[in-house]
Amino acid sequence: MGLEEYKGVYIYAQQTDGQLSRIGLELLGKARELAEALDTNVTAVLIGSEVKELAGQLAEYGADRVIIVDNPALREYMTEPYAQALAGVIEAYKPEIMLVGATSIGRDLGPRVSARVATGLTADCTGLEIGDFPLNPVAGREQKHNQLLMTRPAFGGNTIATIACPGHRPQMATVRPGVMQAIAPVKGAEAEIIEYDPGIIPNHNYVEIMDIVKKAAEAKDIMDARILVSGGRGIGGPENFRILEELASALGGQVSCSRAVVDAGWKPKDLQVGQTGKTVRPGLYIAVGISGAIQHVAGMEESDVIIAINKDENAPIFEVADYGVVGDWKKIVPELIRQIQL
Repeated sequence: MGLEEYKGVYIYAQQTDGQLSRIGLELLGKARELAEALDTNVTAVLIGSEVKELAGQLAEYGADRVIIVDNPALREYMTEPYAQALAGVIEAYKPEIMLVGATSIGRDLGPRVSARVATGLTADCTGLEIGDFPLNPVAGREQKHNQLLMTRPAFGGNTIATIACPGHRPQMATVRPGVMQAIAPVKGAEAEIIEYDPGIIPNHNYVEIMDIVKKAAEAKDIMDARILVSGGRGIGGPENFRILEELASALGGQVSCSRAVVDAGWKPKDLQVGQTGKTVRPGLYIAVGISGAIQHVAGMEESDVIIAINKDENAPIFEVADYGVVGDWKKIVPELIRQIQL
């Protein structure tokens, strides 16, 4: 079978308890962009039990077509039946591109499916575009066009790699949540609906779910915050985050941090902003004691307003900041808090 038989940009529309996960809507936004470059359409693959009513929402967010695999065996996420379902869709419909969110589910599902359909997978991507590969022509080597160029951090975030899969289809990637943006929904938009049964067959890879325990998160996800006060190594120590927490509370926001803070053990990784952490887009991002390494900036540069506080006037963070304050944060932040509380 030739690669030319594979058509369309597909996304896995992750749902949990009958609710679409945000990552699926983000992927649809990027899928529309990729599909326009390839002059093709966008398909969302919806897997679960009694999930058909979610197809309309996927249409509003950009899906031209929704393939639904609806089966009681898919009520709760389990690796084997979901892998059978998604691999079955790929084998039957032959997408050129298949995108999966790099969530805990997607990181489990994506590589297993790619192995079953005998293609490669680039994990944890932070950028996707259509272009030529190799990026620069190489003597004696064919440069292929209209390839999916998948960008991801490598070597602990110290470099950026651009990867392609020119010899196999589909081109598969898992995409980090928060780095792509959903398009504005079009109310009343419709999509072609296809119900597909790939034949879910129990086998020795099945597991039995004994119990499901749901626990509310102790803190809100920083990706959902409209205001973030982020601390870096320049804060000096974990005890000093108390002042940043006061500022965040005064503003109605949350505290986040840089990778250096997490590496030092001052804060947990789920508060880390950057290429090896989370990508955030708050309305206001206040960077305190953060130098502005490219790995951190990549995770917050699309914030609406960025305020940087740093004693080093040459700190790279000032290059992306809308407002910069050069000085001792221990004097500046308490004064900010006082002014806000007046």
